[in-house]
Amino acid sequence: MKVLIGTTNPSKVKRFEELLTGHEIEFLTLKDLGIDREPGEPGGNPEVNAAIKARFYGQFFDKVICNDSGLYFDSMPLEDSRQPGLNIRTPQGGKRMDDEEMITYYSQLIHSLGGKVLSYYLDGIAVYNRGRVFTFMENSETTKGSAFYMVDKPSEKRHIGWPLDSLSLNRNTLTYFVDKGDNKYDTSEENIMLGEYRKRLVQFLTGALGIY
Repeated sequence: MKVLIGTTNPSKVKRFEELLTGHEIEFLTLKDLGIDREPGEPGGNPEVNAAIKARFYGQFFDKVICNDSGLYFDSMPLEDSRQPGLNIRTPQGGKRMDDEEMITYYSQLIHSLGGKVLSYYLDGIAVYNRGRVFTFMENSETTKGSAFYMVDKPSEKRHIGWPLDSLSLNRNTLTYFVDKGDNKYDTSEENIMLGEYRKRLVQFLTGALGIY
């Protein structure tokens, strides 16, 4: 089976490759197919935006996986214009930032908020499969269970495509995500939550793609 990952972010491609390890899937990227167009993202949450992307790239391929994420500071009102939300790379309607520009911007923002903020992501996934779109997103209360700190002093290490890992800390060990690799959670409760989330996500992906 061939599946298009609707992104130019190499870290997102790697994520889905790892989630679906063991299945006979050849993953293609937008670059592989020479696709340089992208849809707007007018939706109100990551799940809606992921679905918009999946429908758009479904014009070019039969089976597509798309992802959209929102970043939220727990202590900041959702209506605050500084809340990253869905505009992680284009905060407050500004220009699209590259990885290093994001690290600089968020370092300064977090410094203005006291140097450390409790944060969480909302992650929306959509699969386009021959004309049908399937979506998946955990609710915010479930997601807050794996919240983490963001700080104003970045690590020198980098995860290409995931620049904010250089500002993000495990809230128990206070180690950077880039230092922990993929092991961002270290308590039994967090590992159980992460494992259950991964299981639900893999079940969604395999079902939506028709892998049994």
